[in-house]
Amino acid sequence: MSTLRRPVRPRGFTLIEMLVTVAIVGLLSTIAFPMLELAERRSNERELREALRQIRTALDNYKQAVDEGRIVEETKGSGYPPSLDMLVNGVADAKSPSKDKKIFFLRKIPRDPVGQSLETGVADWDLRSYASTAADPQPGADIFDIHSRSAATGLNGVPYKDW
Repeated sequence: MSTLRRPVRPRGFTLIEMLVTVAIVGLLSTIAFPMLELAERRSNERELREALRQIRTALDNYKQAVDEGRIVEETKGSGYPPSLDMLVNGVADAKSPSKDKKIFFLRKIPRDPVGQSLETGVADWDLRSYASTAADPQPGADIFDIHSRSAATGLNGVPYKDW
């Protein structure tokens, strides 16, 4: 009795199958990488908007506390803080019966997500004093506003320093 045997075919992929697979993976990666970069940029811009909102709200709250007489202003100037550190470290509450009570405006200074530095702190931001104009922001005795140090332009076409 003779039994017919099928020819044994080696298992695995052929060269053509491998080339097609590599080409498909390469095509998908060329599509995916720009989308990942765009998603990261959008995330950084969202983080920048949030950081600017937090710091600017803290600056406005400090000014309101000065106007309400809760903070004694030594310089009798604009009513804005002389440094961002004061927003984190706190200032004495003039209306509190306890002389040790402080008013805090920020937990920490947010970093500039689109700037060059990855550290948190004052060095990440360009500062504008109350005495300077919006067209030519300059630091001074107080901090009226902040903006990013980045020279890049956002997805909306507006430079980050103008946000």
